[in-house]
Amino acid sequence: MPVDETDSAAPASGEIGPHRYAVMSAAGLVAAVLLALLSVLPAQFAIGGPGPTYDTLSEDDEGTPLVQIDGAETYPASGELRLTTVSVARSSSQMFTLGPVLRGWMSPERYTQPEEAVFGTPDQEEQFDEQSQVEWVTSQEAATVAALEVLGEPVPAVLEVAELSPESNAVGLVEPGDIVTSVDGAEISTFTELTDAVTAHSPGDTITLGYERDGTDDEATFELGDDGEGNAIMGLYINPDFDLPIDVTVQIDKVGGPSAGMMFSLGILDKLTEEDELNGQHVAGTGTIAADGDVGPIGGIQMKMYGARDAGAAFFLAPVENCNEVVDHVPDGIEVFAVDTIDDAYEAIQAIGADDTSALASCTAP
Repeated sequence: MPVDETDSAAPASGEIGPHRYAVMSAAGLVAAVLLALLSVLPAQFAIGGPGPTYDTLSEDDEGTPLVQIDGAETYPASGELRLTTVSVARSSSQMFTLGPVLRGWMSPERYTQPEEAVFGTPDQEEQFDEQSQVEWVTSQEAATVAALEVLGEPVPAVLEVAELSPESNAVGLVEPGDIVTSVDGAEISTFTELTDAVTAHSPGDTITLGYERDGTDDEATFELGDDGEGNAIMGLYINPDFDLPIDVTVQIDKVGGPSAGMMFSLGILDKLTEEDELNGQHVAGTGTIAADGDVGPIGGIQMKMYGARDAGAAFFLAPVENCNEVVDHVPDGIEVFAVDTIDDAYEAIQAIGADDTSALASCTAP
């Protein structure tokens, strides 16, 4: 029986016929072309990774302290207190090859995200940059206030109401521009006194706020709200105008945002005290700082831990509220301690310097 020509060309089991070689070669060529295109064409990605770290106790190339204090005696310090950063590269300003994009997806030290998800629209990015610079300056002031108050030197401030939350029970009673002067009859002259007076209450309690408006003293009594975590709040945004007894200048112009606040505060504390807290140890960390000493969470903490380790830090201070991102992600060679306030952080560097960290809190799984 004649055999059809097509059948005669069919390979035996396990063999590849000539027409299949042609198909596979064509597919391989297409894949190679696509891979080549992907490797040279810019992708709309932002790639984040560990950024530079800065020792707040060090000096620049000209011998100027990175954190310079005028108006008070300062003391030499050993060791390092490094603030950490995240560095972000973007496809709109440089060409990415496929390798860095894939490494950003696969490496625990980096991330790859769509550029707009990181920076937003051009208008949003401009607003973010402006806000970042404002927060950078504000965090330095808050760090100075927090450090001074740890040392027992209250910093007086004019406490102006900047804005009211729409949900605040003070709406209609207190106005932007009012100056807070007392709480429940007790005179208030510092930001810390104000926050302590409010946090001493529970949500639903009634508070009497004394204030000055257009040169006239008055009072408003209203019920405190809940911040969602069981803490009492007035629903007022306070803009404190601090009367600082010292002048602190930070010689770093490539960093923005508030996340270096805690490390600034520790650097100021170390410089203002004769005690050698670190005793030569290298400590890094991150966290916002409020004028009342509260340490707040930040973004990119996993990358910052890797940056700290690469800079030679043996210890890292992390905000308590970032602990869920720390657990199971600590790089080898670095030990992490959790802090909630500047007092916690200061006690931590003292314990590290004394080589006795047994009492320090670590991040644990929730």
